[in-house]
Amino acid sequence: MPKQSALPFLRRRGVVVAGAAVVVAAALGVGLALTNPFADDPATKSASKVELPAADAVFDYQIGRPYPPAKGVTAVSRDRSAEPARGLYNVCYVNAFQAQPDALDWWEENHPDLILRDKGRRPVIDEDWDEALLDTSTADKRARLSDVVGPWVDGCAESGFQAVELDNLDSYERSAGGLTKAHNAAFAKLLADRAHTAGLAVGQKNTTDLLPDREKIGFDFAVAEECGQYDECGAYAEAYANRVFVIEYEDDGFRRACAGHGSELAVVQRDLDVAPRGSEEHVFRTC
Repeated sequence: MPKQSALPFLRRRGVVVAGAAVVVAAALGVGLALTNPFADDPATKSASKVELPAADAVFDYQIGRPYPPAKGVTAVSRDRSAEPARGLYNVCYVNAFQAQPDALDWWEENHPDLILRDKGRRPVIDEDWDEALLDTSTADKRARLSDVVGPWVDGCAESGFQAVELDNLDSYERSAGGLTKAHNAAFAKLLADRAHTAGLAVGQKNTTDLLPDREKIGFDFAVAEECGQYDECGAYAEAYANRVFVIEYEDDGFRRACAGHGSELAVVQRDLDVAPRGSEEHVFRTC
């Protein structure tokens, strides 16, 4: 199994068309009843088993390449291939819903039916990041995907991370109808249960559409990219009692996030390449 690349694969929240959301909701009627991903389960998290992030954390987003955090930083997010930062609250980045470009050949060789495919049997690709979408559309496929992704989550705990963020939760929006919100919610719940069993808190990565289902899935906090840019920070703050790590890339979004929520949320501005300190591209600002 390939080791996840430490290259930055950033997610910038897109705007969901209201009409499309209505169509998806209608399509979910059968899916929710069929999969019932939110049934009570003894594996569902217990607050006593995990360490939640502090609402007043000073955060750095280091999913590209890790580097010594600046003075005053109390929490970081790093790729699962990296070591956690000693003495800080560490969030482990896992690309859980898409196959990174350097891993696609492995998926094709070992689990070709777990890649979402179009009518021509070609992989459905997230064109912004050249990543194939994983197929979460059936309970059997979700279980088999969990056999692959689950050990990555376990590895985060074994490495010493306190939490995990599951990226590309919103892959259904790029699936051309092949996936639904319910499919990804069901897979997220499998991974959240596994993370809680391993002692990890679980972060909802973007996707305000799933905020109403956060407790049923098992999310404990949020990692929100560009919520200032898209005026979504308040929704995350309310849902998670201010336990939200905000990453902004544009100056306008950073100013909005700081003006509206800088006193209550952990807001950081990073460069798009999340470059390490000392490089010319490196940007790191907090409110």
